[in-house]
Amino acid sequence: MKAFSKDKLAGLSVLSVCLIMLALIFAGPALAEFTPQEVHFLIPGGAGGGWDGTARGVGKALVDAGIIKHASYENMSGGGGGKALNYLISTARRQQGTLMVNSTPIIIRSLQGVFPQSFRDTTPIAAVIADYAAFVVPEKSKYKSWKAVMDDFKKDPMSVKIAGGSVKGSMDHLVPAMAIEAAGGDPLKLVYVPYDAGGKAMAGLLSGDTQVLSTGFSEALGLSRQGEVRILAVTSEKRLPQAPEVPTLMELGYDVSFANWRGFFGPPKLPQDKAKGYQAMLAKMYKTPEWEKIRTQRGWQNLYKPGDEFVQFLENQEKAIGGMMKKLGFLR
Repeated sequence: MKAFSKDKLAGLSVLSVCLIMLALIFAGPALAEFTPQEVHFLIPGGAGGGWDGTARGVGKALVDAGIIKHASYENMSGGGGGKALNYLISTARRQQGTLMVNSTPIIIRSLQGVFPQSFRDTTPIAAVIADYAAFVVPEKSKYKSWKAVMDDFKKDPMSVKIAGGSVKGSMDHLVPAMAIEAAGGDPLKLVYVPYDAGGKAMAGLLSGDTQVLSTGFSEALGLSRQGEVRILAVTSEKRLPQAPEVPTLMELGYDVSFANWRGFFGPPKLPQDKAKGYQAMLAKMYKTPEWEKIRTQRGWQNLYKPGDEFVQFLENQEKAIGGMMKKLGFLR
């Protein structure tokens, strides 16, 4: 009996070891964490633009902080960002190590039909930064507040021309339209003057061709610090630390906030472990002095929204933007 008991015990031990080994084998892939060592950034625009600056700024922070070993960059202009988006989707199998940078225009241009795809055809990784909109006037302007601008607009919409560095129906146009509607005005009466770029729009403002400029806060901040322009209001929910004296539209009583987010997208059907690895990589970046230095220099605000939270944010913005575009006649 004793010999039988030992054999039985030995048999059970071998069986137990085999079961444990099998469990580890099958559990291994699920428990393994993907830690990126290098990232290839796909940039849908040319050098020097907002997308380019964001990708290269994030890449530099990640490398300098030792979070990844290497970052590479590929500028692919064309089709309002559609060329790069289509490339990411159509070559998905080869793009497992690629993150495409993008921002609010991926929503606007998809709604407009500039390209047939949308963010839903990718793997949204995370929003990373926000560049809130700002309403700017020359330092010598008679306007000392956004309320004064709205008062004049309600009396005579033609007397207030608002410039932007992009075409009609773009973000620079939609944001003041939202603000006008929140103030009880008619956004259809907005006289929006489009310029080919932000620098040209700022020149038009300073020369007196327009009264107000709708632009990104980071673009306005430098000239504001030089004393050339005055920022009347920003579209953030709270005052921004780089310009604590500038009120938000919300605190002025206008129920509107808007962030021109910038974030990253992976190729479609990116494995979940890789998506989470990229999200963790970006979350870790926020805690580094290397990132804080770059972010502060460029006037960016942190806006970390990973995975499903990012998708929900995009869907909400798509709804708000789509509604205003329909009111302005840019969508049916």
